[in-house]
Amino acid sequence: MNKIVVKNIEKFEKKIGIKFNNKNLLNNAFIHRSYLNESKISEESNERLEFLGDAVLELVITEYLFLNYKKNEGELTAIRSALVRGKNLSEIAKELELYECLFLSVGERKSSEKAKDLILANTLEALIGAIYIDSGYEKAKKFIISTIAKKVHQVLEDKLYIDAKSELQEKVQERDKLTPHYRLIKEEGPDHNKTFVTGIYIGEKFIAQGQGSSKNIAEQDAAHHALEILSY
Repeated sequence: MNKIVVKNIEKFEKKIGIKFNNKNLLNNAFIHRSYLNESKISEESNERLEFLGDAVLELVITEYLFLNYKKNEGELTAIRSALVRGKNLSEIAKELELYECLFLSVGERKSSEKAKDLILANTLEALIGAIYIDSGYEKAKKFIISTIAKKVHQVLEDKLYIDAKSELQEKVQERDKLTPHYRLIKEEGPDHNKTFVTGIYIGEKFIAQGQGSSKNIAEQDAAHHALEILSY
């Protein structure tokens, strides 16, 4: 049976500045589970690499912020959340053109932009996991700093680290004399890799929805979207 191979693998390695010792690891980082379900090819999806990459990413960003920014724990946590949230990761994944390398089912390729953004964010984490396994912590750290940590200036300048839920609650209470509330719309995926989709409501009126790897992240994402929609 033919193995899955990323198109123009050398070109991609050149783009990210990393030459893989084990090309199979790089291939694995781009295999979405939907592709395996459709193609019946007996290879592993990128979910385990994503699980690892998520942990490496959080450690590197935590270390980077601790060493470079003299802020309190709460501020550092908020800045880190803004850097590693799905929206930011998906934008970086687009800059790296990860979508061109992905192995997806036909159905997933026709899915919504929001669904594709989540897949891209997860793929970036899988790529980080693959770099870590193939080349070690320092190489993964260098990649993360050059692609993700460098966005910290934008996060600080645009105040993207501000707690969106708190900001929205304050503004809604001031304007509408109501408190926004959140409802879990759905959760999907295996236990180690859950995706939560949460809706935000003012009274009984649905305003926006968000998604993330935890209920809190999904609620923060929904609050960010609500702030944009309501133009506070």
